[in-house]
Amino acid sequence: MNKNYLSHRVANLPPSGIRKYFDIAAAMPEVISLGIGEPDFVTPQPIAQAGLRSLEAGETKYTSNAGILELRETLADHLEELYGVRYAPKGEMFMTVGVSEALLLAMTALLDPGDEVIIPTPCFMAYQADVLLAGGVPVEVASTVEENFQLNPQKIESAITPKTKAILVGYPNNPTGAVASPEILKQVISIAEEHDLIVLSDEIYDQLVYGQPHVCVSSLPGAKERTILMGGFSKDYAMTGWRVGYACGPEEIIAGMLRVHQYAIMSAPTTSQVAAIEALNHGAEHVAAMRAEYDRRRRLIVDGFNSMGLHTFEPGGAFFAFPQISSTGLDDETFAERLLKEEQVAVVPGSVFGPGGAGFVRCSYATAYEQIEEALVRIERFGKSL
Repeated sequence: MNKNYLSHRVANLPPSGIRKYFDIAAAMPEVISLGIGEPDFVTPQPIAQAGLRSLEAGETKYTSNAGILELRETLADHLEELYGVRYAPKGEMFMTVGVSEALLLAMTALLDPGDEVIIPTPCFMAYQADVLLAGGVPVEVASTVEENFQLNPQKIESAITPKTKAILVGYPNNPTGAVASPEILKQVISIAEEHDLIVLSDEIYDQLVYGQPHVCVSSLPGAKERTILMGGFSKDYAMTGWRVGYACGPEEIIAGMLRVHQYAIMSAPTTSQVAAIEALNHGAEHVAAMRAEYDRRRRLIVDGFNSMGLHTFEPGGAFFAFPQISSTGLDDETFAERLLKEEQVAVVPGSVFGPGGAGFVRCSYATAYEQIEEALVRIERFGKSL
């Protein structure tokens, strides 16, 4: 075959900047991985048992396209209780196959070819890819450690053009662990109102915050009518493999996203939706226990990096530390490659997360405390060898 049958969008899509490190690490039996953004906890037993009972009861058929009504009703109550924002279970929300699907659906439903989406970086790598796959243009706006990796409203406003359709934000942030400032978010909402833009808010880590409240973007004044709120169960409830998330927003946009969802997916997994009901109803104590353990690991890894001279931004949420490694004399890719090969510790170069990430590495503390202790020993030894 001489023809290239792939679309230009797919053929030109860059590969994941994380993948090669995982592939190398997979062949190393003694590797300690601080690279994977996935809870090391198993799904809490009551949640898993609810899913098992659903299977045993023969609940193996499709649900409605929007998801089980009881789940949507429970989720609506949950969001109102936590954040004071109310969504109609019928019309303003539906269940997705994780936030990943919700993001792609939002881009597909909103963007015409050439439409621009402003993406503050460093950020989750799929953001730019989802915009490209939908035919849009990602416009990256860097935040810096000097700004505490907060949104910069002036930079965002300067990036707006007649083609701008939306602003995409993700807090608590992957990879930095930054938690959004409510004052800055209010400024961003004002900018979106002034320029009639949609705000896309990825809040998958909403309950994994330490010593401060999470700010739900759509709960802010004037935000709900132009915000698509996306969340899920993967991180808070250690349910990554269950693949269940949600999107909430203005009825006409949700209807458009649901139309794409109908043709592409049909419905989120039935068993997972049943388990999600249990998570919302009785999962709070399990979330609190996991959050407390993440916090313990957070203190260990941040103090460990700082003590060896690798200045580390204080993460307020999620489960990532973002140490600055420029003092070693290595760029972040060389640092990650050599650390993996010489000390068998896997981290992710900050530059793969977009502008603002160069000179940093992302280290997940969603791994056992003892493993983090050993990883810190190896990293310090590597630093002294340079």
